[in-house]
Amino acid sequence: MITQQHLLLLVVFLPFAGSVVVALALRTHSRLLPASIAAAVCGIVIAAIAALYPAIAKGGIVRFEVDWLPQLGLSFSLRMDGFAWLFAALVTIIGVLVVLYARYYMSEQDPIPRFFSFLLAFMGSMLGIVISGNVILLSIFWELTSLSSFFLISYWHHNAAARDGARMALTITATGGFCLLVGLLMLGSIVGSYELDAILAAGDQIRAHPLYLASLILILVGAFTKSAQFPFHFWLPAAMAAPTPVSAYLHSATMVKAGVFLLVRLSPALSGTYEWFLLLGLAGISTLVLGAYFAMFQQDLKALLAYSTISHLGLITTLLSLDSPVATVAAIFHMVNHATFKASLFMAAGIIDHETGTRDMRQLSGLLRYLPITGRLAMVASAAMAGVPLLNGFLSKEMFFAESVETHADSWLDTALPYLAVTASAFSVAYSLRLIHAVFFGPPALDLPKGQPHEPPHWMRFPIEFLVFACLVVGIVPNLTIGPFLREAAVSVLGQATPEYSLSVWHGFNTPLLMSALALVAGTGIYFGFRHYFARCDEGPPWFRHLRGQRIFERVLVTVSWRWARELEARLGTRALQPQLRWVTFVGFMAALTPLYLLGFQSRMIEPSRIDIAFSGLWVIGACLAVGTAYLAKYHRLAALVMLGGVGLIVCLTFVWLSAPDLAITQLLVEIVTTVLILLGLRWLPKRTEELKDELTFRARFRRFRDLILAMACGVGMAFIAYAVMTMSVPDAIANYFISNAYSQGGGRNIVNVILVDFRGFDTLGEITVLGIVALTVYALLRRFRPAADSMAPPEQQRVQTAFDQQQPNRTVGDTARDYLAVPSVIMQWLFPVVITFAIYLFIRGHDLPGGGFSAGLTMSIAFLLQYLAGGTRWAEERIRILPLRWMGTGLLTATATGIGAWLLGYPFLTSHSRYLDLPLIGKVPAATAMLFDLGVFLLVIGSTVLILVALAHQSIRINRLNALEKKAEDVV
Repeated sequence: MITQQHLLLLVVFLPFAGSVVVALALRTHSRLLPASIAAAVCGIVIAAIAALYPAIAKGGIVRFEVDWLPQLGLSFSLRMDGFAWLFAALVTIIGVLVVLYARYYMSEQDPIPRFFSFLLAFMGSMLGIVISGNVILLSIFWELTSLSSFFLISYWHHNAAARDGARMALTITATGGFCLLVGLLMLGSIVGSYELDAILAAGDQIRAHPLYLASLILILVGAFTKSAQFPFHFWLPAAMAAPTPVSAYLHSATMVKAGVFLLVRLSPALSGTYEWFLLLGLAGISTLVLGAYFAMFQQDLKALLAYSTISHLGLITTLLSLDSPVATVAAIFHMVNHATFKASLFMAAGIIDHETGTRDMRQLSGLLRYLPITGRLAMVASAAMAGVPLLNGFLSKEMFFAESVETHADSWLDTALPYLAVTASAFSVAYSLRLIHAVFFGPPALDLPKGQPHEPPHWMRFPIEFLVFACLVVGIVPNLTIGPFLREAAVSVLGQATPEYSLSVWHGFNTPLLMSALALVAGTGIYFGFRHYFARCDEGPPWFRHLRGQRIFERVLVTVSWRWARELEARLGTRALQPQLRWVTFVGFMAALTPLYLLGFQSRMIEPSRIDIAFSGLWVIGACLAVGTAYLAKYHRLAALVMLGGVGLIVCLTFVWLSAPDLAITQLLVEIVTTVLILLGLRWLPKRTEELKDELTFRARFRRFRDLILAMACGVGMAFIAYAVMTMSVPDAIANYFISNAYSQGGGRNIVNVILVDFRGFDTLGEITVLGIVALTVYALLRRFRPAADSMAPPEQQRVQTAFDQQQPNRTVGDTARDYLAVPSVIMQWLFPVVITFAIYLFIRGHDLPGGGFSAGLTMSIAFLLQYLAGGTRWAEERIRILPLRWMGTGLLTATATGIGAWLLGYPFLTSHSRYLDLPLIGKVPAATAMLFDLGVFLLVIGSTVLILVALAHQSIRINRLNALEKKAEDVV
């Protein structure tokens, strides 16, 4: 049976699942199939949201919660009330309309599946913000919207403007997201919980706390950057380089509304102070007036709509600053109204661009005769944007005017608000009139890039028709359409403070109506008075035309990321590795020594009777090998590598001596793999010849003596710590818990493996993720790696063998090398199935006996290493299909899915379950879900190791190909 909690999960995760399906399963440029899948996903989500309405009606809240880290107050918590329901419905309904519009707007030459995949991912991220019940989870979805919007804005990445706009949007919104996270962490520390319910109920406690102002500023920075409030507004016009469906979705109903949504959501906890009024009021009124003023002078249709969006977002922020219940209702109402008329206008601008080939209003004129239906729809939507009566924009703007004349604070800001509100509304009327009159009236346009335009297909125009119809019915009969939903949203935010308000179209002759009439008359006068100037002026408003936010952003970015970085590098950095290691080692040594000194550490003498002679001798050998490695590392790398391997074997024997077989097996396997990989890498390092000098300068002697002292201090310190840990009596520590509960709770007798895949499974998941990232980084670096010139030539032994083969008439080049490896290569090839079997054996036994996924993965990697060593790169890859990236991806997904599976069953992430399975003919066999997690570790270790192997092995192929090309060029010359 599908419960309300299941529907909540469906609302959040189905768009992400659809995004993956569209991205991976579709390899087509057809627009129909990806759009159909995206529309089906939106339809299912809309149905789920509709099914949840009875549960949230009359103040109800639907919740779903799974513990993540309950000790830290972190959980995967979803929460839908009336406000979240209204916003989720808005996001998905406009989303499905944008999908339908994009199906006709996008060209078949574009990578269509990629577009719809990004669009669904953004929708899922936005829905996550809306119904998150935990503020940390909200912050995660917040950043996901920034990432997915980056991909959408830069969709046409061949366009430099799209790349620049996407980078600017990501930089600003992600920086704001970081500030938001810090502010939410502070908010959680004040309340003692990160749950949204607890934070909303602790308003008095938050406002009285010393950290209130700091947390408020940080949260406002996050909201202002996302909702393009002054002075962070300039990223939004630059984002207009995105495809029009992206602008219609992100910049009308979703992304830019996230900031004001958050302000409404947190207003019960943060509002009610003069700081709230002042900060929101200054930002909101500045954005309202400047956005409207800038919009009048734009020549690009989408730029005009972008600045008008900024202005309307400022209106919403201004309403929220007033801290009045009616103002909050008006803010929520205007969010919905603005989304409807602005999305329709963006789509109309897209049709104009699609049919004419330009958005420059200086080239557009008289389009009503060619686009009669689209033109009339755009007129109605523009009238709603201007606040014309009998349209939805008029109602919320009337509420804004009514609140602006009320007294909310003893401040010049509150006194000036009515005048600034009328001024901004007059500008709004002016740019709305300009959009309609300049584009659709006048003489027919000449020399359009695409010739004579015509109406688009009906289904491309249908989303505009639907939204314009919504503007009309909400404006005419608001109580029967938006009224019940707005009431539920207001009650969920304001609770018992929800005021009595009226959505009637006619309230009689009053001050708000007079302000509306004055704005309409003044705006009409402004447009017709400056109509000719608007038609021929340059892009941008007077006095501010040369003050471009994008240019300022670029200069700041260059200054911070290049000039300051270069200056810091010149003063503090060095390209030599040795000084960097010196500082790292010194800081680490002081970090360890300082607490010992401050706490008054007391040393004790080592008891000679407790020293085992054989064990000490083993470590003396290891110390000698370590010193030899350091001494020979510069000029005799192969000898140093052999000695380094000896050090590893000494460590392995130490683990055996101390009864740690799991660590011993892992150490041995790591030594084998790393020795072979380093040996392959040594081939391409530049050669070094030892130069003997009779005298060393004093500076060189001092540097060597200083490094020796530092190395000895750190080495002796680590040895001291290791000895202290192994000999001191350990108090009741967490190790005792692991020993006592490994079998009863983890289902395994191998305590080390149970710790890795069960008790500390989350740590292991992070570690294998890092391992995968390292492997990908090594692979990427080696693909671009070009060896030093003196390493390009074949080694001396290979040259001798090649010369011998060339001198013999019955031999070919390479026969001597194959003769040398004839027997070893056969043995290594025969060992392939043996090593694989041993790897499987280690994996299966790992939960109860020494072994496990990591050791088994290394063992399987050795099997592949042997095949490369036996026959060479081409021979191995002709016979074995190696896909390391798929191994890595499957491993990471398997490990993550194991944790998610526990979630879906109502347990914390990565909770394991164990039981005995009664198998026919075998009997009872122990089984644990942690083995699935261990399987993910196994697969990822194989993929990562083999990927590095492939990257190193292909160096020989690449160099041989390069040598052949150079030889061919020489022969031609």
